[in-house]
Amino acid sequence: MYRLAVQRDFIAQHFLTVPDPGPEGDVHSHHFTVEIRFSGPELGEYGYLVDIDAVDSILDDLEARYRDGLLNDLPEFAGLNPSVEHFARLFGDRVADALTDPTPTGLTVQIWEDDVSWASHSRALSD
Repeated sequence: MYRLAVQRDFIAQHFLTVPDPGPEGDVHSHHFTVEIRFSGPELGEYGYLVDIDAVDSILDDLEARYRDGLLNDLPEFAGLNPSVEHFARLFGDRVADALTDPTPTGLTVQIWEDDVSWASHSRALSD
């Protein structure tokens, strides 16, 4: 199995919408680090699992979407508590939608919201 990972970091804001969130219920910032990992049993025509330049382009677009923004205001978070768990899944949705390379068969998005706390979401990528 081949694996390839690319990281990106940016600052974004959110506030939690659960009952009694304490200080996390106020708007606050996190320095998020996102790592997207692709996996697959074979390499493509040029010996890549996925082209890193293509991944960087997807991440450029996603960083521009989330950087310095309030996650709560984005349509993908409508009706959701903007937890790092939801963020990992929603970020992965956008990566999967933007990816045109059919070679990787798996995608994991791991998002750190600080130096010690992270969540991840994994999925199979369809052909």
